[in-house]
Amino acid sequence: MIKPPKEYLVLGLPIHVTTNYRGYLLERLQQKMGTHVVTLNAEMTMQAEQNETLGSIIKAADLVIPDGAGIVLYLRLLLRQDVRRLPGIELAEGLLHEIGKNSPDSKVFFYGGKPGVAAAAAQLCQGKIPGLNIVGTNSGYHSPEEEAQLRSTLSQLQPQVIYVGLGVPRQELWIEQNRHLCPQAIWIGVGGSFDIWSGGKTRAPAWLGDNNLEWLYRLYQEPWRWRRMLALPKFAFKALIYGVTTKGA
Repeated sequence: MIKPPKEYLVLGLPIHVTTNYRGYLLERLQQKMGTHVVTLNAEMTMQAEQNETLGSIIKAADLVIPDGAGIVLYLRLLLRQDVRRLPGIELAEGLLHEIGKNSPDSKVFFYGGKPGVAAAAAQLCQGKIPGLNIVGTNSGYHSPEEEAQLRSTLSQLQPQVIYVGLGVPRQELWIEQNRHLCPQAIWIGVGGSFDIWSGGKTRAPAWLGDNNLEWLYRLYQEPWRWRRMLALPKFAFKALIYGVTTKGA
């Protein structure tokens, strides 16, 4: 049995740290323990300060991983914890490999992205991962009637792993509202992972990721993100103030 992750707090939000995230999730999958996974970064942390509902969802999540460089630096500098960043896309892709190898009967569902993107991602993932069983896909663009049909489909299929790529905070809100449809499933918000898995976009070079600069590559690819990136210095300033206040308490 894999030891449960340790929990730390980053500006009041939980972060769970373990050396074997994939093994922990696979164990929960096999034990039919419903799990909501949140991939926390600095931008989401700042959003949670303004969005009380999002903050509550993060606090209630079963597993919150350190996705962003800011989160990792916070844990290292202020809490003196030797924590490595785990990009959500790497956790999600690694879990697919674990499922294909160790739990091929598990059903996987992809939801989100522009029309055709999730389906293309599913096709390529199934081609690369022997044993992977993706039973359905759905784009993130649809009418209320199609939304109702999606919920009905999930209820009937009962997939054990559901990836939701709607972006933050929409995907976290949607998971919270619909977890009851598949209560034993692992639900993960995967942001733009379908775009990358389908070949529509590329990830940052490894050297940027290794130096906690993957956000810079995303800004290069999507300049419109510059306003959202302002959350990074805000997070750093708030973390510094919080750290000084905490140490002085």
